[in-house]
Amino acid sequence: MNRNDVDTFEKLSVQLLGVYEEISLLSKKSPNDALNKFKLKFINKLLNQSNSFLTDKYKPFDDFELFEEEDMPQNSDIVFILSQYLQCFEKQRADNVVMNLGQWYWYVKANEGQKGDERGKVKIRTTKPKKLKE
Repeated sequence: MNRNDVDTFEKLSVQLLGVYEEISLLSKKSPNDALNKFKLKFINKLLNQSNSFLTDKYKPFDDFELFEEEDMPQNSDIVFILSQYLQCFEKQRADNVVMNLGQWYWYVKANEGQKGDERGKVKIRTTKPKKLKE
């Protein structure tokens, strides 16, 4: 991973979390209701970007790509899938961060033209990974 990957990671994970929270609210009220096409279009776009970003090591399911519009998914289905993606994003974060002087940092390859340490890596401040024991 490099700085650009961190930026992509943070954008996608924040968007996934936002959609997850919104659909979770809908799912609590009506878990078996189908999502509308408008929302599904954006969820699939976000999942497509996530699938492109996550390597096979982090992708939650080998046989899942996107929701099919013909089989309009229920709110609870969306919540289930998005929660798996969020967990996989956190696993990727946990595998690429370090703690230094009580602060958490991404420890990733320097971009071209960016000065890195003796290993060619840079630290980018971030938050503690969820469910990480110290």
